[in-house]
Amino acid sequence: MREQIDGAALRNMVLCAYDALEANEQSINELNVFPVPDGDTGTNMRLTLGSAATELRQKSAGTVGDTAARVASAELRGARGNSGVILSLLFRGLSKGLKGLETASAADYAKAMTSGVEAAYKAVMKPAEGTILTVSRLAAEAAVAKAKESTGFEEMIYAALEAGKAALEDTVNQNPVLKKAGVVDAGGYGYILMLEAMLGWLEGRVEVSQGPGGAKARTGTDAVPGRELKYAYCTEFIVRRANKKSLDLLRAYMGNLGDSIVMVDGEDTVKVHLHTNAPGRILTQALTYGSLTAVKVENMREQNIDPEGHAPTLAVPDQAPASQPEEDHAIPEPVPAEKPVGTVCVCAGDGLEELFRQLGADGIVSGGQTMNPATEDILRAVNLTPADTVFVFPNNKNIIMAAEQCVPLTTKKVIVIPSRTVCQGISAMMRLSPDSDEQTLEREFNDALQTVHTIQVTYAARDSEFDGHTIKAGEYLTLMDGQLVGSFADTASLVDGLDPAIADLSPEFVTVYYGADVAEKDAEDFSGALGAKLPDAETSLIRGGQPVYYYMISVE
Repeated sequence: MREQIDGAALRNMVLCAYDALEANEQSINELNVFPVPDGDTGTNMRLTLGSAATELRQKSAGTVGDTAARVASAELRGARGNSGVILSLLFRGLSKGLKGLETASAADYAKAMTSGVEAAYKAVMKPAEGTILTVSRLAAEAAVAKAKESTGFEEMIYAALEAGKAALEDTVNQNPVLKKAGVVDAGGYGYILMLEAMLGWLEGRVEVSQGPGGAKARTGTDAVPGRELKYAYCTEFIVRRANKKSLDLLRAYMGNLGDSIVMVDGEDTVKVHLHTNAPGRILTQALTYGSLTAVKVENMREQNIDPEGHAPTLAVPDQAPASQPEEDHAIPEPVPAEKPVGTVCVCAGDGLEELFRQLGADGIVSGGQTMNPATEDILRAVNLTPADTVFVFPNNKNIIMAAEQCVPLTTKKVIVIPSRTVCQGISAMMRLSPDSDEQTLEREFNDALQTVHTIQVTYAARDSEFDGHTIKAGEYLTLMDGQLVGSFADTASLVDGLDPAIADLSPEFVTVYYGADVAEKDAEDFSGALGAKLPDAETSLIRGGQPVYYYMISVE
């Protein structure tokens, strides 16, 4: 049993933790308790830790302090979504606790885990128990207690894991929403998977994968010589384009993770077929181009089992070459200021992007529901804004924390306006005045957030019982300011359901932004029917082109 770990050991522990997140990404996502298509906790955690995994594979390990700092720095830049930001904060505190150490004892590491928990709790404005915060805190407390009575590193991690598991099971009792759904917290579950993988490596039960795309391929007892499949999954899907991002980038990305690639580019859609070992990574990348439909993933190993029950062996691991031709992710240096104030807005959809530019946005970051941008994506736009002070509008509650991480990473002054929806962001940007000073603008922007209510119409991802509503998969699922209004089988019943909710607000203006999956004529009919129900309000229709949401409705 070891009593110390060095930088190489920490590197391997982190890489195994990443592999665990990648292998279980979808199972973490599926713990989302609300029936909207935004279960992306696993994806955000995997992408966040993936930034560190890429960094660790490119450089040799140094001291344990240097390795921890490298992980923390990469995660800070690559953090996505609230779950990803919290994960990055846990590692940032860990790095602080291990700073300057050549090696770390069990007591050193346990104390550093506590520093990570403290950093995460401080960053969350209203920490909620029954989340990854609770799981990591109780795990760290158990680690500290064990390190006081034993110098064994594996024993310390095991104690943290057991306490974390107990805490995870209890999240269902601490959070009313989780209790009603009968599931544990998704972020906490991901954290436990990471601890299990780390302990597995320490005990020699888990190997480090050979590349950024997953665990090393192994030959089992069922392998049959001469029968191999290069890739396991036949993956097909259609992308409804929401932007003009080059398809060459997607083709190059897929080329490094698969073969048998066929892309049929239509006017507004792209049909894709390929064989890969990483369908989840492919689909996540494709989401940056628009919304997905007709997704089909088939396991070709199961389809090719021979009469004796043997499945083909995977010939190669899912491993992309180190020189894969993706987009340049280098963060530019801050450009010189040409004006006092600039703005950066996050949104998805070409119509919304154009609208924000017309309102004066200097930078647009592509992202939103199901495709949260990384901190480095927002930082890149901030640094390219020619202003001393840059206001950032996240326009999604799950992007606010990632935007806030930009503050210490640039010489520009960054002020994050906590817009939770695109409609709030638009309302705030309408108050942008080049003649106003920074303090006045900040006050005006924040005041604007309080004047608008947002209705979002998406689809129910699954059958569910929620908050007294019976929800059927595929129905129009409708939220107002994050609260469920109901689900509706057709647009006529949708309009009838929205009428009383909107009328109670006595609005002067109602603006309907229709998405990429809605035909213009259908949007006109919907807007007209809604306007007829609200004769005292001025109703407008604008093409947003957004994915995920059929309609976003601003009520002012």
